Amino acid sequence: MLNLSHIKSIAAKVGFDLCGVTRCQKFDSDMTFLEHWLAEGYGEGLAYLERNTDKRANASLLVEGAKSIVVCAVSYKNSFSCGYPASARNKIASYALTTDYHITIKRMLQSLCAELKESCPTLSGRCFTDSAPIFEKRYAVEAGLGWIGRQSLLVTPQFGTFVLLGVAVLTEECDSYDTPYIGIGCGECHRCIDACPNGAIHNHHIDTRQCISRATVEKQSDCTTPLHGWIFGCDECQSCCPYNTKTPLATNPLFAPTIDPLTIDWQKMSEAEYTLHFATSPLIRTTLQRIKENIKLTTFSAD
Repeated sequence: MLNLSHIKSIAAKVGFDLCGVTRCQKFDSDMTFLEHWLAEGYGEGLAYLERNTDKRANASLLVEGAKSIVVCAVSYKNSFSCGYPASARNKIASYALTTDYHITIKRMLQSLCAELKESCPTLSGRCFTDSAPIFEKRYAVEAGLGWIGRQSLLVTPQFGTFVLLGVAVLTEECDSYDTPYIGIGCGECHRCIDACPNGAIHNHHIDTRQCISRATVEKQSDCTTPLHGWIFGCDECQSCCPYNTKTPLATNPLFAPTIDPLTIDWQKMSEAEYTLHFATSPLIRTTLQRIKENIKLTTFSAD
């Protein structure tokens, strides 16, 4: 059997800022919402969300015999998370200024699980960070980390929305589990909805047809979505969130910025240089040609 305090101690040691543990369970209501959301066309450009929907609602289909879900979060807030200068163009979402979190968090989770297995040899499981169909944010709520905000992101009291999640689906019971988060939440605040320049944010869900992040990151053709200065991702709905304005900058050096977007001359860069410089960056998901296309497409607004 796993020990809750032991899990959290290891999570902190390997570099996570938050950790919670909940039971493996099914989320039928979330599945119903997702199916309706997809049917309404809100998930355009995210075809992967239509695959393995049964597994999203039931993590035991990902790991046979799954009993416990460990949800970890790490802050990545940096100076660019708070907003770019008014004159800035060619903006990049702040999560993409660091080493690719898929790589970093996966290694942290693997270290956590390896140490847990030392004290529990029968333990098995799998680690995920945006790499499997699983309701990560819902499990984070059930594990007591925070709530899902109007902009559909997890909001944590300690670090706001500038957190990245990792999930370990494990086959052993825990001696105790965290209490699901119950708090004030977003209240009457709707700044994220007002801040989105394309009106992509509805109440607790996104219309990806208007989302700048989807338009600049995901594979697509014939982009007609106004980009408002963003060439990879978008932080507009986060920079304005009251829970983000007073939260501390990230302290884990693994999530420190490795890119200064204000100093990059994209036009002078070659594809080979792009691949070399951004091999371990989230920017490797796209190409220099796509970045240059986004620069041409962007419609800067001073508002």
